[in-house]
Amino acid sequence: MNIGFFTDSYFPGIDGVVYTIKAWRERLEARGHTVYIVYPESSYEPDDTEIPVPSLSNPLYRQYRLPLYRRLSTLPDLDVVHCHGPASTGLMGRRYANKHGIKSVYTHHTPIEEYLIRAVRSETLADAVGRLYVTYENQFLRSFDCVTASTAKIRRKVTARQLPVGIEMDQFQPQDEQLFDDERPTVGYSGRMTTKKNIDEILRVAAETPAYRYVLVGEGPARSGLEADAPENVEFHDFMDREKLPTFYSSLDVFVSASTCDTLGLSTLEACACGTPVAAADVQPFNETIGEENGARFEYGDIDAMARAIRACLDGDRDTRSAVERFSVEQTVDELEAIYGAATQPERDAETTVRVST
Repeated sequence: MNIGFFTDSYFPGIDGVVYTIKAWRERLEARGHTVYIVYPESSYEPDDTEIPVPSLSNPLYRQYRLPLYRRLSTLPDLDVVHCHGPASTGLMGRRYANKHGIKSVYTHHTPIEEYLIRAVRSETLADAVGRLYVTYENQFLRSFDCVTASTAKIRRKVTARQLPVGIEMDQFQPQDEQLFDDERPTVGYSGRMTTKKNIDEILRVAAETPAYRYVLVGEGPARSGLEADAPENVEFHDFMDREKLPTFYSSLDVFVSASTCDTLGLSTLEACACGTPVAAADVQPFNETIGEENGARFEYGDIDAMARAIRACLDGDRDTRSAVERFSVEQTVDELEAIYGAATQPERDAETTVRVST
């Protein structure tokens, strides 16, 4: 099949959506499909199946460009449209599907309303804009033939098929190399540094557990403030190349997340795949993905409980990799093929009927 991924987020930016698209594309192409990626134009150099859309810089968050428009007639012939965002590029994909009468799929990656405080700087205004946005996205999602979400945390008035974005189990495996030679237990985090990730909670627990070393990897608008407030046992590093992340995860004694905005928390599962237990807030999606077999959960905002969860992860021997095998990207791509096949089957049946009749 010719599959079109329409995304508002792509390289050179780094986030879970970008890595998901990359992993899905590689595996779908290995199975003989062609995947075209329509994305906001940037400094990234596209290959033959990557199609940039003219875009503007984003004054609120430089990592994300503001896509404009590209004529649908300039796009290749597609069998399925798969959208990964609700903004301009996603709308373009939906219009393409409607114009050509092909089936459309949407993957809900991010509850954008939870990030609006960054843009408008007012909690009251962010709540009001967030409600309007959710109303819009509900309507948008209902226009697709299939909507997928990694866990039950979607909070949209639409029937969604649960489809985890998937862990690249072949890449994320325990590594012998160690990055840290400190005798202290090492607690780590990797991901975007934004307000809703609640990394300030990690700083609070670090101050209460000075015997541990904390290594926080990532970039984002909240980082400068976090660094200014960090206790002495906390260090910050820029985003690592994805190839180095398995070694980073394997070098940790515990991975920690206090995020309340994740829809899956891919980094937590990648850490588990590398043999590292996870201490996470007792909220969705972690109440579906993190348990005694691969870590411990804590009540968000309770620093003592957070410290206990980290200590619990340090104690005992867990087969964390086995606990997350059900989230393998290979299983995800199996389901994607089933979704795409179901979407295109009526057309295929019709083509077969015509050929038989002829």
